[in-house]
Amino acid sequence: MLSTIIKKTIGTKNDRELKRMRKIVDKINGFENAIMALSDDELRQKTTEFKERHQKGESLDSILPEAFAVCREASRRVNGMRHYDVQLIGGITLHEGKIAEMKTGEGKTLMGTLAMYINAISGKGVHVVTVNDYLATRDAELNRGLFEFLGLTVGVIYSQQPPQEKFDAYRADITYGTNNEYGFDYLRDNMVFSMDEKKQRPLNYCIIDEIDSILIDEARTPLIISGQAEDSAHLYALINNIIPRLTQSKDEELNKENKEGDFWIDEKNRAIEISEKGYEKIERFLIEVGELGENESLYSPARLPLLAHVQAAIKAHYIFIKNVHYIVDEAGGEIVIVDENTGRTMPGRRWSEGLHQAVEAKEGVEIQPENQTMATTTFQNYFRLYSKLSGMTGTADTEAAEFKSTYNLDVVIIPTHRPIARIDLNDQIFMTKLGKYQGIIREIKQITAKGAPVLVGTATIEASEELSYLLEQAGIAHNVLNAKQHEREAEIIAQAGRPSAVTIATNMAGRGTDIILGGNWQAEVANLHDLTEEQKEQLQADWQIKNEQVKQAGGLHIIGSERHESRRIDNQLRGRAGRQGDPGYSRFFLSLEDDLMRIFAGERVVNMFRAMGLKEDEAIEHKMVSKSIENAQGKVEARDFDARKQLLKYDDVANDQRKVIYGQRDDLLLEADLYESIKGMHHEVYNILIDQFVPRGSVDDQWNIDGLEDEIEEAFRFYMPINDWLDADRRLDEEGLRQKIIDTAIAHYDEKRSQMGEENASRLERDFMLRNLDRHWKEHLTQMDQLRKGIHLRSYAQKNPEQEYKRESFELFQAMLGAIKSDVVQDLARVHIPTPEEIAFLEEERRRQAEQIRMTFEHATMNLEGEITPSTPAERPVQQGFKRVAVSLGSGSVDFTPVKHQVEHNDDVEIPENINRNAPCPCGSGLKYKQCHGKLT
Repeated sequence: MLSTIIKKTIGTKNDRELKRMRKIVDKINGFENAIMALSDDELRQKTTEFKERHQKGESLDSILPEAFAVCREASRRVNGMRHYDVQLIGGITLHEGKIAEMKTGEGKTLMGTLAMYINAISGKGVHVVTVNDYLATRDAELNRGLFEFLGLTVGVIYSQQPPQEKFDAYRADITYGTNNEYGFDYLRDNMVFSMDEKKQRPLNYCIIDEIDSILIDEARTPLIISGQAEDSAHLYALINNIIPRLTQSKDEELNKENKEGDFWIDEKNRAIEISEKGYEKIERFLIEVGELGENESLYSPARLPLLAHVQAAIKAHYIFIKNVHYIVDEAGGEIVIVDENTGRTMPGRRWSEGLHQAVEAKEGVEIQPENQTMATTTFQNYFRLYSKLSGMTGTADTEAAEFKSTYNLDVVIIPTHRPIARIDLNDQIFMTKLGKYQGIIREIKQITAKGAPVLVGTATIEASEELSYLLEQAGIAHNVLNAKQHEREAEIIAQAGRPSAVTIATNMAGRGTDIILGGNWQAEVANLHDLTEEQKEQLQADWQIKNEQVKQAGGLHIIGSERHESRRIDNQLRGRAGRQGDPGYSRFFLSLEDDLMRIFAGERVVNMFRAMGLKEDEAIEHKMVSKSIENAQGKVEARDFDARKQLLKYDDVANDQRKVIYGQRDDLLLEADLYESIKGMHHEVYNILIDQFVPRGSVDDQWNIDGLEDEIEEAFRFYMPINDWLDADRRLDEEGLRQKIIDTAIAHYDEKRSQMGEENASRLERDFMLRNLDRHWKEHLTQMDQLRKGIHLRSYAQKNPEQEYKRESFELFQAMLGAIKSDVVQDLARVHIPTPEEIAFLEEERRRQAEQIRMTFEHATMNLEGEITPSTPAERPVQQGFKRVAVSLGSGSVDFTPVKHQVEHNDDVEIPENINRNAPCPCGSGLKYKQCHGKLT
């Protein structure tokens, strides 16, 4: 009651925001007459003036009114479109780093140009994010003329783009691209070995089109760059054969006591649980085929990967459905994922944890090898890296709380230019899916009879094809738009507003394009060639008649064939009709067999239907039922929000570590001289090693000097006569000994460094540090994945899984940083500096081996076991000694292989009786006496 009184008295927060922004709009309009009086050159010169004012310290906010007026006038001259006042409000909202919710057809693409222009003045770059490459290219070309008129550059990024072209696109004032490409470029930039290879500049300002789709719907999908891991394709194919032997439990909950069924599916969470009976059956099968020993169990730690294969196979067969979650690309012979929220295909994207391979085995296509994660992030954490983030969509208010808590983004609802005239009718609910389809067909016949176009929205490809078949049977001409016809999307949507046109579409429904009542006559002109001006005028006149005819018939009619899990997606479908004050109509048709109703709707709704005794093709309309459906959608949205929040909690831990690692990489790439860092690593690594054999504050009786000598020689491949030092200087205490060892190690490295030369040494140091950092980070990501998968089990021990994950991941991270330093110091200590004679020999050996390798590739044959072998023994590369891998360093070469002593015992040599155990062996083997003849004795 109190909140209602307050809202009526002072208005909502949104009302107050709009009131404040209208004052800024008045200032913009105040500049209009003066700006209109400028010539084209004078108008263009305004951009240079704004840049100079900003460089002198004037804020973008103070420049905004005049800059918006300039952008609006330029748009009027170049594109023939003048921004409405509500679009100015939307532009202000975007500039202030907020989300502009603007209804479909209100001109979001044009509105965005205002915020892009004012923020491009800073010279730091503006990124515009779209949901697919088509929209990125289309929007860039639509606005290119405007921005180039104003003296700004425009770039587009896309997959498989040439490096220089992508580099130039990121240097443009305004860059268009997809969320995936921006994210992957960020990861790729943090895997380079030179700052010159980086494509992105520091992340400044970002506008996300369809922000709800990218930051909400796709937030749970991590971006992963991976490399090939161990190939286990045969296991997926083998385990795929066991699935027909297993029986799904039909019980609400798996009853382990009665052992009914082998597994149970939790559809809400897309999870499975295997019964004891199921485990026994799976184990018997695996024993039969030799993948499991007679006394082994699937529960044993060594066999957990087998269990993961089985679980993935069950999910592939029972949870992930063809033409719903994926399609089979017959031409490419691969599984292509379908985005459940947009209905679009996602080529190149793969499910993780073996699920994609399991689906490939199920469909009988080639099973691709599993991958190992090399770099990963989430959209949530990537987009939070921008200094300023904003977005626009037609549906954001239902997720306003999540936008605020996760991204600190406020949602501002922008009023429409004209009042909405669309009529949203109550849902009709049927007993069965077939009855629902019959009701939809009746509705379509009634609508098309009066000359109105119909857009039928479906949730899956499968449903769109079922409905299409029934419409064909009923003799109703129609177009189908789903992931299988995505290349015809623009063409189908362009003419979906023609009189009596019927279009079936999945969630993609031409998002980002408008359905014009009467059809799009300009698209028709573009498809026809050599038209005269009279013919073009005739086409436009015909369209005017059709446009009026459709308006008289009630405008575009939207029919939803089922409710989606999210109210936003339903609202997106409704929003296809009623643009710019046009008339429109929407209604959803549901059945008790729909997934949402079956899984989430309460028993009360089902019992009510049964009590009424309705026929299959009879429907009811009631607010109580609509309310029940909205409650079900609310449950799903809350569940998904919890899942995204949970993912973010865990990824925040990884993100903090990611920032440290990527920051260190940048420091390594930027720092001219790493020598002081290398010295610091020597101190740290040797101190840790010495602590194991000479404890701090200890006396010499507690020291294990022989063990320390052996460990240093084993780890760093050079001998320190520590026993001799102690024999020669009895006053050498623990601290003095520690310092002498570290000084000797650094001196040993300094000697190698001087042999390499300053330039080569610096290059080698940077190379070793980067490679070790990347290798250990990749292994760390795998460990973090494994930790996250099992961390929930800690709750059984009354521990907080989130806190446990933070603690253990920190310990893993600390261990990783220590391992990186240790490996760098070891690698640099083991590097062999070849003599000129050795370099000449190595070059000759490499040349000869390269020739032999070419011969092997040219003449290789495959034996019966499938192994590739050279066809004659003479073609096999000859290995002399151990293999050396040389790292090219400009004029010289550095051998990266650890030096191995060639042990040749000479038993005829006389060994002195009083020889020191640590002295070189008199036999000439190159080893110490204790490791050679002393050991033999």
